[in-house]
Amino acid sequence: MSQTLTAADVDAMITQGPFHQWLGLKVTALGEDSIEIRATWREEWKVHPERPYTHGGILATLLDLAADWALVKRTGRGVPTIDMRVDYHAAAMPGDLIVKGRVLKPGSQFAAAESQVFDLDGKLLASGRATYFTGAAAPKK
Repeated sequence: MSQTLTAADVDAMITQGPFHQWLGLKVTALGEDSIEIRATWREEWKVHPERPYTHGGILATLLDLAADWALVKRTGRGVPTIDMRVDYHAAAMPGDLIVKGRVLKPGSQFAAAESQVFDLDGKLLASGRATYFTGAAAPKK
């Protein structure tokens, strides 16, 4: 895969999906084996009106996305998740989130990557590690 992808290129790739659009994703940085994404907070993320913190499923989704898309320079695409672990460290209160992903071990068939979710003050809210299938993409039908 070409090493000339920019953050704008990857942003355009990620935001093709309606769910990713709904999450309000914006790629803010792209490294050789890393990515940083900002997610725009939504009222629908709240667990409950009286408990306004962000649902853990949203945090897990963001962790998966960042780890997955950290592999984009090697694969040129998002890749399927095989296994994922999530650790929650603090409640994510209303506000945009910053998600950072990094490739730990690239591979031609499988790869490992990690990610972290932070609030805008830099507080670590959740972290995760996952394995992805990086083999050849299935042919389009």
